[in-house]
Amino acid sequence: MFVIAAAALLVSTVVTGAVRRFALARGMLDVPNDRSSHIAPTPRGGGVAIVIAATIGCLFALLLGLVPLRLCLALSIGGAAVATIGFLDDRYRLSAGLRLLVHFAAAIWAVGCLGYEISWLNAVAVVAVVWAVNLFNFMDGIDGLAASEAVFIAWAGASLGLVAGGSPGVISAALIFGAACGGFLLWNWPPAKIFMGDAGSGYVGYFIAVLALAAAREQPPNLVVWSMLAALFVVDATITLARRFLRSERVMEAHRSHAYQWLARRWNSHRRVTVVAGLVNLLWLLPCALLAILHPDRAVWIAAAALTPIVAAVIVAGAGRREAR
Repeated sequence: MFVIAAAALLVSTVVTGAVRRFALARGMLDVPNDRSSHIAPTPRGGGVAIVIAATIGCLFALLLGLVPLRLCLALSIGGAAVATIGFLDDRYRLSAGLRLLVHFAAAIWAVGCLGYEISWLNAVAVVAVVWAVNLFNFMDGIDGLAASEAVFIAWAGASLGLVAGGSPGVISAALIFGAACGGFLLWNWPPAKIFMGDAGSGYVGYFIAVLALAAAREQPPNLVVWSMLAALFVVDATITLARRFLRSERVMEAHRSHAYQWLARRWNSHRRVTVVAGLVNLLWLLPCALLAILHPDRAVWIAAAALTPIVAAVIVAGAGRREAR
């Protein structure tokens, strides 16, 4: 398992470098505009390396009996669909409706592969997967933030799974995925040499959501635990979306009103925001999630206590605040 994860890290690092060279040669650059948080044209599409490394890693884990077939199918096929539509959107700017159609199809595929039966509750699970796909797209706006968040959630989820005797398949897939994200992060750490792009951000959100559902399939409190690990992204994106919706703004339109974007401008530093987010994850959310794992009967109350200061901090930071014209 750890050997495959190390190989995924290496593959992701090498492929990201190759994608960067290709993007520079073909002029595939993210050129700054008034809605951007970066100031220099930067290659995009590096998330493809995460997709390749994680997919190959999970297939090898399947062959070695470390990841079950159902989980591998959910992650690889649905993930490929999300990554492909994201890649095409990077190149051709597809309609939101077409992207959402593919996202819902991938989510339904994942929920079915994991063995969830058709019900209203599982319809909520489908919506949650779609939200996760778009969540990471919304939150992938400054250097290193989305990739480091993905590494944290994956490896923290795997570690807590080891503590609680969770599914070996989920643990293996999470370790491999975290390593794949880590290889990309080496290139994306501030100042970023390449961006993830929609192909990567949507795939990352999908992969994490499927892992969370798979973990919860065997131990229901795990859904609360994985949600806690992703709290910074979930809270910032949800509050921002809600406030923009209430102002009748186009919620799918590019903007710079997330809390992390306000902080990046206020501090004039992507690195500082990314580091602070990492510290909050490690020093607050991870211990709270561990407490919830150890006391599953109180997981919901622990999550409420953990999220309360996150909600307050995100609102104070400016999540969803109207941008100056």
